[in-house]
Amino acid sequence: MSPHELHSYNLSHLKLLESEAIYIFREVAAQFEKPVLLFSGGKDSICLVRLAQKAFFPAKIPFPLMHVDTGHNFPESIEYRDSLAKEVGAELIVRSVQDTIDQGRAQEEKGPNPSRNAIQSITLLDGIEELGFDAAIGGARRDEEKARAKERFFSHRDEFGAWDPKNQRPELWNLYNGKKQMGEHFRVFPISNWTEMDVWQYIAQEEIPLPSIYFSHKREVVDRDGMLLAKSDFITLLKGEQYEEKVIRYRTLGDMTCTGAVESEANSIEDIIQEVASARITERGGRADDKRSEAAMEERKIQGYF
Repeated sequence: MSPHELHSYNLSHLKLLESEAIYIFREVAAQFEKPVLLFSGGKDSICLVRLAQKAFFPAKIPFPLMHVDTGHNFPESIEYRDSLAKEVGAELIVRSVQDTIDQGRAQEEKGPNPSRNAIQSITLLDGIEELGFDAAIGGARRDEEKARAKERFFSHRDEFGAWDPKNQRPELWNLYNGKKQMGEHFRVFPISNWTEMDVWQYIAQEEIPLPSIYFSHKREVVDRDGMLLAKSDFITLLKGEQYEEKVIRYRTLGDMTCTGAVESEANSIEDIIQEVASARITERGGRADDKRSEAAMEERKIQGYF
């Protein structure tokens, strides 16, 4: 296949994925009374915002963005979150895991790099119930992790916010069933069929700005169990450990306590695309929270996680 043919293939492939996602956004607007877009400041949720803009143009995005703030976020992602919401004119709702802990609704994890990933499900479910959302749109993709590979586009959650992979509705052709009982809601994943490479190529095509930490930069990190964790107030050095300055970037954004960096010189989207094409480890291979057990993600999803 010539470079020209490959370029044409990529454009048509991305156009199909974009059209599918836009269709799902419009189905959400048609079937649900009060949707919300879950926004983390990561590349997938950033793509969702662009897709939502396209789905409802020339009107503004007809639902708010909601961020579940763990308090362990990278400062760069919080800064980007606030600037993007302002730029697109969307309402930004923030719910804090720290408030959940202070209210006695969750207990802070102990240890040298404590994760708040599990307890942010409580904050999310509280926010959904408090504000009466009946559909929460997220950026999960099936290629990320085996539990997410089981998801439908419209993922039913029961009255407790729990996910049961055996209790999902069939999705034949492009028909999506949003029927629910009182107190239930749906998670909706418009980019389920996208891969990490698709996301990066779409970002390149759309020329979407990103948080700076996706690109190569110098940062102090500690090598813990093969993961490069950034220096922060949330991490306690173990005996024999020390921070070392390295040239790194992030493939995925999560808590500073559990998101590992990769050593990289990639400082442009084109560089990142080349790097992803040759990678032999998945983007979530550097997430400590996914390594706690074989079913770590599925266990969190059953409890209400994204």
